[in-house]
Amino acid sequence: MMFSPFERTVAWRYLRARRQEGFISVIAALSVLGIALGVGALIVVMAVMDGFRHELLSRVLEVNGHLMVYDQRGRINDFDALAKRIGGLGRVVRATPMVQGRVMAISGDIAAGAVVRGLSPADLKDRRIVAGNLRAGKLDRFKGKNAVILGARLAEKLGVGVGDRVTLVSPQATRTAFGAFARQKRYRVIATFEIGMFDYDDAFIYMPLEAAQIFFRFKGAVTGIEVALGDPRELASARAEIASIAGPERRLFDWRQAYTPFLNEVRVQRNMLMLVLGLMIVVAAFNIVSGLNMLVKDKRSEIGILRTMGATRGMVMRIFLLNSLAIGVTGTGAGVGLAMVLASNIEGIRRWIEKVAGVDLFSPELYFLAELPARIQGADVAWVAAMALGISLLATLYPSWRAASLDPVETLRYG
Repeated sequence: MMFSPFERTVAWRYLRARRQEGFISVIAALSVLGIALGVGALIVVMAVMDGFRHELLSRVLEVNGHLMVYDQRGRINDFDALAKRIGGLGRVVRATPMVQGRVMAISGDIAAGAVVRGLSPADLKDRRIVAGNLRAGKLDRFKGKNAVILGARLAEKLGVGVGDRVTLVSPQATRTAFGAFARQKRYRVIATFEIGMFDYDDAFIYMPLEAAQIFFRFKGAVTGIEVALGDPRELASARAEIASIAGPERRLFDWRQAYTPFLNEVRVQRNMLMLVLGLMIVVAAFNIVSGLNMLVKDKRSEIGILRTMGATRGMVMRIFLLNSLAIGVTGTGAGVGLAMVLASNIEGIRRWIEKVAGVDLFSPELYFLAELPARIQGADVAWVAAMALGISLLATLYPSWRAASLDPVETLRYG
C-alpha cells in the first residue's frame, strides 16, 4: 500500500496532538507502551524457553549421549568389539563402553547418594563437557584403581577437595561366612568438575573403567555402551543400524524415551505463556481503537473540509491507517529493542533482582541449570513483530472506515 505525501503529512499532524487534544496523545502513548511491553515480554519469554530447552538438551546429550546399548542379561562381555563396530558407522561420533552404578558417598559423618560412571581415561578426555569444565585438579591422574572425579556440588556437600579421600558404598552386599556386608572402598579425589547442571554436579562421580569393573564386580564386562551421533536428527536411522549390529539380545534406549515428556511439558508452558503475553498486545490494540475513535470524533470538521477539498474516502482511510501503523511500528520496534537488551543480559538481571528482592528466581535444584539461558531466534522475533503489526493494522480498520464514511455535508453542518 502506497501513501502519498499529502496523506503522510496529515497523518503526522494528527499524531502531534494539540494541547486541547492531550488525552488522545496520552492514549497513543499508552498504546505504544502496551505494544512495546507485550512484544518485548513475548520475545524474552520465547528466548528464555528456547534457551532453556537448547541448553538442557545439549548438555544432557553431551553427558549421556544420544543412545545407550544394554544387554538383557545386565552385562556386555564383548564390549570392545561391539563398541568398535558401532563406532565404525558413519553417523556415530563416539561409542563409549562404561560401567554405571549407584553408590553412597561418605566423608566423615556426611553421606550422599551418587552415580558412578566408569570410563577409560581416553574416553573421559574426549568428553569435553567434563574435561573442559574442571574446577580443580587435572585429568592426568585419572588412572589406576584408586582415583575418582567428583561433581563440584557433591564435593562441597561432602566437604572434600582434591587430595582428600571419599568412601563409596555399594548397595550390593558381599556375602561371607560371617554374613552379608556392604561392599565399600576408599578413593582419592583427583579432580572436581562443574558443568552447570545441578543433577550432574551434585551427584556424579567418574572413575577409571578398570576400577569401576572391580568395584561393581563387572570384571571383563560393562553395563552398557553410550553412543553419540553427529546429527541427532538421524537418530531413527542410526538406531536401526545399531540394533542390527547389536543383535536381538541387546536393547536400545535413546534420549527421546527419557526426555520427551519433559520437553513436551516445556513446550506446553511456552505456548501458554505466548498466549497470555499475546493478550497484552491485543489489549494495547484496543487502546489504538479507542484513541482513533476519539481522534475521528475530534476531527469531524477537518475531515469534512478535506472531503470538500477533493480528498477521497480512500485517502481519509489511509490517513488513519498511517496513524495506527505509526503506533504499531513504534511500539513493535521499541519492544524488539527492549527484548534484545533484556535477553542479552538476562542472567545479570536475574542475579540483580535476586540480590535486591532477596528471592530465588531460578533455583538450580528445580530447573537443573545453574544459569538462566536465553537464545534469541530470528524467526521468533520476525513472527512476534509481524503479529504485533498485524494486530495494530486490524485494530484501525473500523475507526478508519468510520472516518472515511463520514458525510462531509453533515460534518460541516453539525461538526
